[in-house]
Amino acid sequence: MGRAFEYRKATKLKRWGHMAKTFTRLGKQIAIAVKAGGPEPENNPGLRSVIAVCKRENMPKDNIERAIKNAMGKDQSEYKSVTYEGYGPHGVAVFVDTLTDNTTRTVADVRSIFNKFNGNMGTTGSLAFLFDHKCVFTFKKKDGVDMDEFILDMIDFGVEEEYDEDEEEGTITIYGDPKSFGSIQKKLEEDGYEDIGGEFTYIPNDLKDVTDEQRETIDKMVEKLEEFDDVQTVYTNMKPE
Repeated sequence: MGRAFEYRKATKLKRWGHMAKTFTRLGKQIAIAVKAGGPEPENNPGLRSVIAVCKRENMPKDNIERAIKNAMGKDQSEYKSVTYEGYGPHGVAVFVDTLTDNTTRTVADVRSIFNKFNGNMGTTGSLAFLFDHKCVFTFKKKDGVDMDEFILDMIDFGVEEEYDEDEEEGTITIYGDPKSFGSIQKKLEEDGYEDIGGEFTYIPNDLKDVTDEQRETIDKMVEKLEEFDDVQTVYTNMKPE
């Protein structure tokens, strides 16, 4: 398995929080996708992608349909994607992805947690050198597919050579340039792959060793950040256990 897969697997629960928070996060992503391309999945690639992620996270069908319906309402707030970054305790780098309809509230909430844990928020892009920003697609593997040929074909669409295969789930995860999200998704759909869930992620390229005591403090900071409804995902460069 690749570095990216091991990092995602080791940190998934701590980044995404409990199930209810996951559904809140996905509901906002549905709202953005519907506002951008309409409520019909067959005519909205972005919505199709989010729905596939919802299914992978076991979000009930009723919840998905309700989120789509709510996004069509006249009073539905417009969400904006904002990323905050800085250093938490013990010099660990922290990225906080948010979807918010009130940036003043959100930045105040995030800053309060950085301050509480003696951290420091930085300017946008200040930690870019510590993380690789990528788009990630996970989908069902087709029978008989030659992965070497598949990856060679997908490289022309912005996909990296590294990929991960989950034999138990029967899925493939590929990584690519965030700017190529649309072209990668279109190619996968044209080639007949199913349940294509696409997301964006930050993968640390320089993991930081911490003690058990330091890890406990950093985990508490992440948990506090995840309590805010505006927070979608929290990434750190702390080395997984």
